[in-house]
Amino acid sequence: MLRKLALLAGAAVASAFSPAALPMRMASRAAVTRGPSMQASEAIPFMEKPKNIEASMPGYAGFDPMGFAEYFDVKWMQEAEIKHGRVCMLAAVGMFHPEFAKFPQFATFSNNPLEAFYQCPGAGWGQIFAFIGIVESVSYEKCFYGQVGDGNLGFDPLGLGKNPASLTYYKSAEIKNGRLAMIGFSGMLHHALITHKGPIDQIMTSDFYPTTSTFQQTAGVYGY
Repeated sequence: MLRKLALLAGAAVASAFSPAALPMRMASRAAVTRGPSMQASEAIPFMEKPKNIEASMPGYAGFDPMGFAEYFDVKWMQEAEIKHGRVCMLAAVGMFHPEFAKFPQFATFSNNPLEAFYQCPGAGWGQIFAFIGIVESVSYEKCFYGQVGDGNLGFDPLGLGKNPASLTYYKSAEIKNGRLAMIGFSGMLHHALITHKGPIDQIMTSDFYPTTSTFQQTAGVYGY
């Protein structure tokens, strides 16, 4: 009798430490808590798709890792990107064009773009800033108070945008080329800073790496 009581007591203690039996439905299929599915970015798959940016926008790539579209006006940023792209496309051409040909009034200017920057007279800078002011005022009116949009300033002397299908293609191509020009111009400017040469001269002489002399020259020319 005592032995049976001991066995029953041991069984009771062991059952206290055993896992509770699951209900039949729960045992067959575990419950899974699912939240709202995240739409992945096309450019960065492990990040969420940018908000407030329509996929129909020219040059759309789903790239906004800093989330600027959530804090700033998307239309304003679109116009700013187009404008910066156009400026850098012109600037990229201006970086290497003087190595092939110069206007007579600029014949004495250096092929190094950074040195040529300081050789431009005050009157030239006045014309540049006046032109920038005119373009800014016109583009601001059209962007925020007109119905044109997409960087369209009404300038199409060759009539490339008359066909709607062609216009869609050229809008996207302009933004992509502008993005490439912004990166390319920055690279050429950086190499001009460390080699004191234009991009074509750098390519022809294979001079892509700074030396101690160029660093010393840079410190002397630009004052640091």
